Amino acid sequence: MADGARAKERDFPMKNTTIFIFAFLIIIAGGIFLFTKGEAKQDITGNVIANNEIQKITLGIKNYNYYPNTIKVKAGIPVRINLDESVRGCYRSFVIRDFGIAKRLATPEDYVEFIPSKKGTYTFACSMGMGRGKIIVE
Repeated sequence: MADGARAKERDFPMKNTTIFIFAFLIIIAGGIFLFTKGEAKQDITGNVIANNEIQKITLGIKNYNYYPNTIKVKAGIPVRINLDESVRGCYRSFVIRDFGIAKRLATPEDYVEFIPSKKGTYTFACSMGMGRGKIIVE
């Protein structure tokens, strides 16, 4: 029986090591999931999606500014811009002066819509001017 007890003693540290490694891997995987999940929300391309003749653009926040902060659209086709759930505070008061737009987009379902008639570069911002970006109309 002494040999059986020694065998159990030798197996025990091995089990602890295995459990430790398994727990460590779970923690690492969880950390990767949390960090990439947050980045995925921010990683909005800003590419124009022509859907039912409307160019849809969703903006988020990254590094204390709208993201993407440069968007390209086509002239003469309606543009719809909404803000995702990462946008907070004054950034929800969305302004495009050249198109006469000043609206609080309280939820991600709210949007502004306009038809850019002239090619050029126009600015958008929050109502306080803290967040800024540009719209390039091609």
